[in-house]
Amino acid sequence: MSVHDIPATDQESRPGEAVRRHTVRREAASGPARRRLSDLPGWLLAGTAVLLLLAVWEAIVRAFSVSEFLFPAPTRVVQALVEGFGNGTFGKHSLVTLQEIIYGFAIAVVVGLLVAVWVSSSRLAEKTLLPIIVVLQTVPKVALAPLFLVWFGFGMESKVLATALIAFFPVLVNATLGFNSTSVEQINMMKSFGATRLQILARLRLPSALPSIMAGLDMAVVLSVIGAVVAEFVGSQAGLGYLILASNTSLDVATMFGVLVVLSVIGLILHYIVVFLGRRLTFWSEENRGRNVAP
Repeated sequence: MSVHDIPATDQESRPGEAVRRHTVRREAASGPARRRLSDLPGWLLAGTAVLLLLAVWEAIVRAFSVSEFLFPAPTRVVQALVEGFGNGTFGKHSLVTLQEIIYGFAIAVVVGLLVAVWVSSSRLAEKTLLPIIVVLQTVPKVALAPLFLVWFGFGMESKVLATALIAFFPVLVNATLGFNSTSVEQINMMKSFGATRLQILARLRLPSALPSIMAGLDMAVVLSVIGAVVAEFVGSQAGLGYLILASNTSLDVATMFGVLVVLSVIGLILHYIVVFLGRRLTFWSEENRGRNVAP
């Protein structure tokens, strides 16, 4: 049979069929590779991306001979970290900043949860306090740091209060939303069985609000790091913010980058601690159940 004997419809369809088969074979070959890559652990993919970024950074600095006073190479930053922790400078200042973060975050959590319970339980408190809270939330918290410095001095107290103020509002807002999300029917049912307000709070409203509360704590703990460093910028005698200012004065840019790395590590550790606690406390939530059963 010659080409001229093949029907016209077959001649027209065979090129399209060949293209379709080629596309299917290509997708079948590349599909497993893409699935295997996406199935890798997140920490491995993120770590690989960071290493590639550092390698490109190092190559650019060396290729263009960028001055260390402008943009130090990653190897120089690592050297500054080793020197800083070796002579105890980074360790001493990191401990001060970490104390300010933890104390300020703890105050924000306690006060924020108490105010959220009060506002969500009392119509009078809601009408009285919420407008004041909204007004205070519009005030830039960083602008209050100099006032805390005047009122409480250069010690840790002013830094802790500034950190607590910055972390307070995410806790309050998310906790209030969580407490108000409790079903009215469930509250009425518990009341019909003779439950007190404290029992309703402990056994119904608090468990219902936990996912929102943990989301607020996650935001607050990251903001606590920012609050502590900004408060140290305004005026301090120790801490990582103080170390950044001192390095800036001496044009030690590598040390400044090293401090940023330490602050990032502190923020990541605190973030994952809150996430870990949230998964343990809200294991029954839909999000965590989906995460646990996912392949």
